[in-house]
Amino acid sequence: MSNIYTVSQVNQYIKALLDRDRELTALYVRGEISNYKAYPSGHHYFSLKDGEGAIRCVMFKREAMSLRFRPENGMKVIAFGRVAVFPRDGQYQLYCTSLTPEGVGDLHLAFEQLKQKLYAEGLFDPAHKKPIPRFPKRIALITSAAGAAVRDMLRILGARWPMAEVFLLPVRVQGTEAPGELCAAIAWANRHQVADLIITGRGGGSMEDLWAFNDENVARTIYHSAIPVISAVGHEPDVTIADFVADLRAATPSNAAELAVPDQNEVAVWLRQMEGRLAQAMGRKLERARKDLDRAARCRALQDPMNYVDDKRMVLDYQREKLAAGLNAALNRERQRFGQLASKLDALSPLKVLGRGYAIPRKWDGGVVRSVSDVTPGDQLKLRVADGEISCQVV
Repeated sequence: MSNIYTVSQVNQYIKALLDRDRELTALYVRGEISNYKAYPSGHHYFSLKDGEGAIRCVMFKREAMSLRFRPENGMKVIAFGRVAVFPRDGQYQLYCTSLTPEGVGDLHLAFEQLKQKLYAEGLFDPAHKKPIPRFPKRIALITSAAGAAVRDMLRILGARWPMAEVFLLPVRVQGTEAPGELCAAIAWANRHQVADLIITGRGGGSMEDLWAFNDENVARTIYHSAIPVISAVGHEPDVTIADFVADLRAATPSNAAELAVPDQNEVAVWLRQMEGRLAQAMGRKLERARKDLDRAARCRALQDPMNYVDDKRMVLDYQREKLAAGLNAALNRERQRFGQLASKLDALSPLKVLGRGYAIPRKWDGGVVRSVSDVTPGDQLKLRVADGEISCQVV
């Protein structure tokens, strides 16, 4: 009778077979990522598939931390690892120790992914760029103290604008510790306000050498810096994420020093030109003032102040005569009008009527008799005539 095995024994037996197969302990597998999921534990689970099959894969946190890019469904990759069985489930899977995008380097892919991410968040928006001070007083260089780049920048800054104070904040610009030191130096410069301009960068190198300036934390630290930042990484063809986020990108560290400060010789020429223009402007202004003074000196009022008073007296006499003539003319017009009104009033006067033989009968109480019905026989009346009154009685 055949032996009877438990499920665990079978799984362990298969696991041992696979573990002894040297071909399965270190192999590369090409495929397309599907069902990708990253757990809070840091482990990554996914499947690799092609047109005819699929294999489950796992990448533990320790190996996943070294990934330069973010795996996505549909991405074609080459995975390296070992094939083994997980005894609890009885399923075999590929335990990945590295993952590389097919057809493109992982650094390049990581660069493009981070670039798209930060662009979508607006970190590259020109509206957030801070202006570079025209005449910086203090400049902080955040770079390696041992590189040729810092010597070039110090030499150019000293030659072009020696009035500026230059502070060197030495950091590592390559390696795993470099991003943290760069972030700390930029944050320290902002916290203590040691400068009004920051230049950060390094000399040329491979993409791996420059990778510290493609770090997401470095990019966000530059973006949040209250002090304007000039990025000067590598040679002119080299482009990093720091270049996109910085307030100004320089092609090289030497170019950054040239962009950071003006040339003292050019400023001196400009000042001499301004001095000449100012002297010409002041000369023209003095000439106009001199002409105004000459005209004022020839003025009668300044030569003899009483001339001005006499002129005003003549004007006053003229105005007084003009006012008197106006008043006399107005008075004559009113006199003529008064005479006309008096003539009209005299023509309408009751006394004129009495002078022609008429009389005005009035009662003793003063009322005027206008009709025979106003009196009765025996009433006493007064007749007003031209030269007096006559008492009479109605009979």
